[in-house]
Amino acid sequence: MPTTQPTIVTIPCFSGAPWQDRQLAPFAGHKVRTMRLPEGLDNVEAYADFVAEQVADLDSYVLVGDSFGAVIALTLAVRQPVGLVALVLSGGFAANPLPRWKGIASRASRFTGAPLYRQGTLRYHAFQLASKFDAHAEIPLTQKDYRQLFIENTPWRSYTARVTSVVDFDVRDRLDRVEVPTLLVTPQDDKLVGDNAAKEMLAGIPGAREVVLPTTGHMFRFTHPDLYGHTIADFIDSVITATPLDLRGDEVR
Repeated sequence: MPTTQPTIVTIPCFSGAPWQDRQLAPFAGHKVRTMRLPEGLDNVEAYADFVAEQVADLDSYVLVGDSFGAVIALTLAVRQPVGLVALVLSGGFAANPLPRWKGIASRASRFTGAPLYRQGTLRYHAFQLASKFDAHAEIPLTQKDYRQLFIENTPWRSYTARVTSVVDFDVRDRLDRVEVPTLLVTPQDDKLVGDNAAKEMLAGIPGAREVVLPTTGHMFRFTHPDLYGHTIADFIDSVITATPLDLRGDEVR
């Protein structure tokens, strides 16, 4: 049980872009640390090493991972790092959920060059990210917006390296090593990751709980920053004020 307020550490999605002010607003009153993902790493463990360096000076912190950031947060959490008091995962997975052909096609993009990456790969990726609910979101966004997010934040070589990092990713046999309160925040509509990813984590992480946010898609950190952020903040506040029995899961179900 934390004796001081933990720092909320946000880990970005596949684009690598750090959380922006609107997305961080629901955490007002909390200590927050955000970051941009490093470029060019092709191994999830290496990303987890990077995050471990970012939190090395913190005595108490909560990892909040979005999409690819959830994969990184989970990879660090199974190491049982000192100082970790809670975990929030949204739109992530414990094993690569994509069909094999998608991984092969995405990795092949490294040979296509930057122009085809922008005009081909990113258009298809934006299609996968989009949801039927995006048009009526708190911040309505389109496939064009998602493509632009990657153009502005994700170099071609970093995109292909990140794809490579998850093709063989699988920590399902280590999920029981997560020993902190864990919240899975799941969108109602997720074409990219699908329904099974959250089910696997919910079944494997001891005491994990799930909140499905209605009328949201995979990009809900961007389209629904208020609903998304306040859901996370409420969970963190409950962890901070929980009794030791609560944290062990003996009373909270």
